[in-house]
Amino acid sequence: MSFLTLDLNLLRVFDAVMTEQNLTRAANRLAMTQPAVSNAVKRLRDSLGDELLIRTAHGVKPTARAESLWPAVRQALADLEEAVAPRSFELAKAHATFRIAMADATAGLMLPPLVRLIEKEAPGIDIRVVPLTTREPRPQLLRGDIDLAIGFFPGVVAQLQGATETPIRHERLYSGQYVCVMKKKHPLAKEDLTVDKYCEANHLLVSFSGRARGLVDDALMSLGRQRRILLTVNQFFTAGKVVAASDLIMVLPRHLIEATGMTNHLVAKELPFAMPEVHIDMLWHERNARSPGHRWLREQLRESDVLSNIGLES
Repeated sequence: MSFLTLDLNLLRVFDAVMTEQNLTRAANRLAMTQPAVSNAVKRLRDSLGDELLIRTAHGVKPTARAESLWPAVRQALADLEEAVAPRSFELAKAHATFRIAMADATAGLMLPPLVRLIEKEAPGIDIRVVPLTTREPRPQLLRGDIDLAIGFFPGVVAQLQGATETPIRHERLYSGQYVCVMKKKHPLAKEDLTVDKYCEANHLLVSFSGRARGLVDDALMSLGRQRRILLTVNQFFTAGKVVAASDLIMVLPRHLIEATGMTNHLVAKELPFAMPEVHIDMLWHERNARSPGHRWLREQLRESDVLSNIGLES
């Protein structure tokens, strides 16, 4: 196959399919029919002599040749797009709606400065926050249900860091330390917190899935210990209200205590065992990577005046 005879439109289709990992979504993105996209993929296969994309139950899976080809195609198309139609973002005139999945505590800390900025400088920007109900938001990003996911995604980020090519992008916003939180009049509030006393207490766990197990339980298991989780809830605000009114204790990132709304009724103590840092990451889909509006939103969320609301630096 000669490059001179290659239909370059096929590369646009290839990039869309690789980005979406799904023929139907790629067709919608390109304003084409699904059969037309399938035909374009077939023509590119014939031209390159490789299957490129293998159908699966959930979409398509790229071959090794497709994975190696995609970075060069994507960069070339990006350069052409910028050269032919450079895009600007006039904040005062922009109209856009962004959907962000995040926990209630994260939203309570990060949104106030963002909303103040929008009210002052971007009257046409709307934000829609949807509940974060999983530590695996990639399916929502792939389907286009959300534009951003912000939260603690240790398994996802570990996979993304080891992947050579993926349509999901990520960036760390900030890190924090876990502490044990209880009401100020709790029997343990004025004592040294030992592993024995910690394990003997009744616990509350913030769990988006309702599963009564977390990172703390993994840490305890390595010590041959376990705890009793009396209650799981899926909101930090609820967690704060319950712990402030009971003898339950919980583990939270220190910076999220304020988001419970019960700071004056709670006390934080250092954990009597080692725990890794909690990292808050921002995830988005490649399809939005070059969007001026999306880039503006990501920039605001990483700005120091936003992160200063939680007393942390990025």
